[in-house]
Amino acid sequence: MADLLVVKAKVKEYAKGMNVAGDFAEALSGKVAVLIKEAAERAKANGRATVKARDL
Repeated sequence: MADLLVVKAKVKEYAKGMNVAGDFAEALSGKVAVLIKEAAERAKANGRATVKARDL
């Protein structure tokens, strides 16, 4: 994956007291990318060029 869509430091902070494996942020970023893609497709299907929270 070229660019991470999540901030590693924030992921570690949010995990509170848990160790975070080095590959976790990349895997999480992949899931976020899928969510964004699906939301964008929903917005397009509804004739919008703006992705909104309801598209999630």
